[in-house]
Amino acid sequence: MPNRRTPREDQGRDGSRSDEAPRFERSRADDGRNDEQFGEPRRRDEEPRPEGRRDENRREEGRWSEGGSREEGRRPASSSSSDKPRYPHRPPQDRSIDMIFGLRPILEALSAGRTLDKIFLLRATKNSMTQDINALAREASVPVSMVPVEKLDNITRKNHQGAVAFVSPIDYMPLDNILAGLYEEGKTPLLLVLDRITDVRNFGSIARNAECLGVHAIVVPSHGAAQINGDALKTSAGALNLIPVCREHNLKQTLTFLRESGVQVVACTEKSDASLEAETVDLTGPLAILMGSEEDGISPEYLRLADHKLRIPMAGQISSLNVSVASGIMLYEVLRQRLGAVKE
Repeated sequence: MPNRRTPREDQGRDGSRSDEAPRFERSRADDGRNDEQFGEPRRRDEEPRPEGRRDENRREEGRWSEGGSREEGRRPASSSSSDKPRYPHRPPQDRSIDMIFGLRPILEALSAGRTLDKIFLLRATKNSMTQDINALAREASVPVSMVPVEKLDNITRKNHQGAVAFVSPIDYMPLDNILAGLYEEGKTPLLLVLDRITDVRNFGSIARNAECLGVHAIVVPSHGAAQINGDALKTSAGALNLIPVCREHNLKQTLTFLRESGVQVVACTEKSDASLEAETVDLTGPLAILMGSEEDGISPEYLRLADHKLRIPMAGQISSLNVSVASGIMLYEVLRQRLGAVKE
């Protein structure tokens, strides 16, 4: 009499019947669903381990160690949830930017005179070191922001200890030294002042326009300006390595200083009645072109300090230009007038 297998003997090692296992696996593969959808919720650390003999395929792929346990750092390809990155909410670090972590390294960098672009400190942190960092950063016109820990975690995966600083790829220059040097050399100063230009690529394009059209220096505020990083350098086509950039703590005082130094401040704004093509303003003398953001334009307090306001004429239905394009048009008109004055 033939031996009959009991239902328990017909079950496979995973508890399912052997004649149903292939159909179950096929339907799972066809539907593309995971274990949770089949009523088998499974934690990442509770994956089935081979009992008795090891699965040769898994062994060849290096998914299991000799003791039958998962090797550290390995993730099974069959689990869709384990394919996600370990830190899905954190962006990859930009390799073109040099960063400093920790209060002591940042303090030492400031003391050594290293050019920092921005400093982020953990909010509600108050000690002697943070006070020294704030004092030195204020002297160097380096913006300091007090931020929550989530902001620091999003910036870097490193153990930041509540302090992160970006090292600038360029060295900022003092405006008064540049202006005095231009006058001593007998040159007619041409400066470009940017108010709240925060887009990195726009800033890079503006720097490229400025270098090509003869600007001697770009003036930016210490707060509310685009970060000069690898993207800015690339977009500028290397112009930021050639043209000086001046970072000023108070742009209002800077504009007043320029006017007192004999520099005419001309603001480019669509709110002006005077048009650029009318040539109502002489742009051949010492000049500072003031450009504002695309969203809000130039701040009213800065507009009041401008000697002249000019708008760029337009014939289309769109009433505004990209700020990098607008800066190129303004600077071209300056160069055109100056070249015409030299020929005369």
